[in-house]
Amino acid sequence: MPETPGVPGQASAGPRGGTGADQDAVPKPLAAVLHGRTLPGVLSWPAGRPVQHALDAALAAGWQGTVLDLEGVTDKAEFMTRAETALRLPSWFGRNWDALADCLGDLSWWPVHGGRLLVVRAWQGYAAAEPDEWRAAESVLADAVARWRDTDTGLAVLLTRDAGGPATTRR
Repeated sequence: MPETPGVPGQASAGPRGGTGADQDAVPKPLAAVLHGRTLPGVLSWPAGRPVQHALDAALAAGWQGTVLDLEGVTDKAEFMTRAETALRLPSWFGRNWDALADCLGDLSWWPVHGGRLLVVRAWQGYAAAEPDEWRAAESVLADAVARWRDTDTGLAVLLTRDAGGPATTRR
């Protein structure tokens, strides 16, 4: 799949060369969202399950996926840097919660034909270091999901319970 400039990474093909994730590798709540049987939301991903399975399933369902890796993030400035990089946020991104909400409320910079899956991994350290800031992040993500819920190009957020390992994204 060719790279699309200015668009967050797309899930890459799995190690077997295909894009379809094993049915048992994807929990039912995510599978239901990806296949349009339920509305997108903020979902959790079980510990020990590779997040690549979620990205592969998203790609197979016609969604684009990207990973916001918060490993080692302990402050808001680094959160914003990681979000800006992982999501390839537009140049007008102001590196604050309101600006992130604006970017996620207007996803014209992330065009897709299906939905969008944002996998947030290793968030627990940030939540422990900055609980008030993490609550703000959760609120922004939940509001963005709600904003796109009833569209053909929904946004779902997957919070990993870590030990999900790094995922391959395609940019």
